[in-house]
Amino acid sequence: MPDYSIELEIGGMVAGVDEAGRGPLAGPVVAAAVVLDFQRIPAGIDDSKKLKRKHREHLYGLIVASAHVGVGMASVEEIDRINILQATFLAMVRAVEALPVAPNHLLIDGNRAPKTLPCACRTVVGGDAISLSIAAASIIAKVTRDRIMAELALAHPHYGWERNAGYGTPEHQRALEMVGISSHHRRSFEPVYRLMNQDSPTSG
Repeated sequence: MPDYSIELEIGGMVAGVDEAGRGPLAGPVVAAAVVLDFQRIPAGIDDSKKLKRKHREHLYGLIVASAHVGVGMASVEEIDRINILQATFLAMVRAVEALPVAPNHLLIDGNRAPKTLPCACRTVVGGDAISLSIAAASIIAKVTRDRIMAELALAHPHYGWERNAGYGTPEHQRALEMVGISSHHRRSFEPVYRLMNQDSPTSG
């Protein structure tokens, strides 16, 4: 389970930063930045990938109610224009900028960080399993993105986004072949790119 030891070692106001949605074929990439209140850290925070949806949703509410939270996104158009890594960095910067407080240090999940952050940072490989702040950010980012994809699924019901969050599941890929590409698909990603070059139909 993640703990608060890195945050205590650094001291001051530390924000954890994580993203959701680097791999899907559709939808934005979402990042979150979270500054936890050491006196009010909700119990049960863990890497969002290890939590069931209902538990993530519950923890999302607890984190929002007890911590400082910022969310940032990069659109499908930005992903296709600047690539997914740079779009992820852009979403992270926007998440930090959206915080209602100014942290003195950031903990970034992974081994690379944006170059335009407003304060010092440390990268933490596997950080959502190590740092409570990063794990909290992973929950905020995941729940936010899942909700976005469920909303988009209402207008685009063929792809199963409310179930697969835009990932390239067999259901999603079958719908791409049969229905075509929507305006929310990442045209720089396979198999979307391949279908485009096959002159497949494009939906709205």
